[in-house]
Amino acid sequence: MERPGEGTAWPPTEVGAGSAASVPALLGAPEGSPPWLQPPDSGWERVRELFWRNEQNEYPEETINIIKATFTGGVIGLVYGGVPGFVNAKKQYIEQCKGEIYHNRLDAVQSMQRVAIRGFIRYGWRWSWRVAAFVAIFNTVNTGLSVYRDKSTLGHYTIAGACTGGLFRMHLGLRGLVGGNLIGGLLGVSAGALVMALQKVAGETFIERRKRKQSELRELKMATWRATLDISEDISEGTEGVLQEKDGIR
Repeated sequence: MERPGEGTAWPPTEVGAGSAASVPALLGAPEGSPPWLQPPDSGWERVRELFWRNEQNEYPEETINIIKATFTGGVIGLVYGGVPGFVNAKKQYIEQCKGEIYHNRLDAVQSMQRVAIRGFIRYGWRWSWRVAAFVAIFNTVNTGLSVYRDKSTLGHYTIAGACTGGLFRMHLGLRGLVGGNLIGGLLGVSAGALVMALQKVAGETFIERRKRKQSELRELKMATWRATLDISEDISEGTEGVLQEKDGIR
């Protein structure tokens, strides 16, 4: 969905793009400014922003990253489960079809390939949707916690891993739920430590990157809004001057 007040309320960015660099970093929008210039006041508002599209009809970078990670996980799961399924189906077919009669060698090869492809799709799909769902839930919980609290910590990865592991094992009862929480938490700690180490090498976390981009965007919007106000005041003053001149002539 598109964020309320955006896309129609503020003018094109070209009007004040040249003066955006002269605007200081904004800690908040001044009083009387439009709602779309106001920064989020609470964690829930920051979380809702993940589902809002900007003026270019694009979702936030964090949401796009979740979608990309989910797709990548699905592909990895497809290959991880499909390749062994392909090999096993082919092997079982060769072992079980010794008594069958084929018209020619090509017919036998095609039959074997069809069975192997079915095995690839069958077992690949099983792993694909499971891995994709695991990655989607893990990243959604971690990103939601980080955006809500406006900081990124190792505990968020641990909680995300525990929640995801528990969801995948809860059908086994209380023991499975607890075991899934423990295993998921350990995986979350490992993944979180790796990701945070990579972010440290890069120089900023994804929350810091998010803050920086939002601050730059608000600076540009503020500069555009101020430039629009200046233009409106000039037009208003010019109109008043013309009316006064007409009154003087009369």
